[in-house]
Amino acid sequence: MKELLILVDENDQEIGEMEKLSVHRKGLLHRAFSIFIFNSNNELLLQQRAHEKYHSAGLWSNTCCSHSITGEPMDKSVARRLQQEMGLEAKTQFQFKFLYHTHLENGLQEHELDHVYFGRTDDKPKPHSNEVMSWKYISLEKLMQEISMNPENYTAWLKICLPEVDRQFKEKFKVSQ
Repeated sequence: MKELLILVDENDQEIGEMEKLSVHRKGLLHRAFSIFIFNSNNELLLQQRAHEKYHSAGLWSNTCCSHSITGEPMDKSVARRLQQEMGLEAKTQFQFKFLYHTHLENGLQEHELDHVYFGRTDDKPKPHSNEVMSWKYISLEKLMQEISMNPENYTAWLKICLPEVDRQFKEKFKVSQ
């Protein structure tokens, strides 16, 4: 069964549905979410996307990212995908949205209104091998240094939203500079 994505306008109002690969070929704006899970040492859980992924394969990214399903509340989609992708359960909380449009390999495009969620757990992930090749915890400071040295190793959406993630993380969890 083909996965349908929720098409939205810039105000996050639903305007239709379309099959996932077609959306990415046409670069249509759709709803997505990105999850950032932190441990008690204030380190971010990163995943390296599996080689089976149809875009951005092998790149490092935030803990989990995906798309909501029509009729499923966003918080349920977030919990479902975190479990399916990373084998984790964690209480998450919405932080902010951002809109971006970027061209990927193979003529694909990401044009997403991305809902960002934060969560905390010290549980060890048990990622699904078709989704995730590897994982690691890293401080936001070290991650930003690594991205500045080797940006080609990281997903576009992670690089775009990371400064706001850093700002909101420090504010939310009272982490000093």
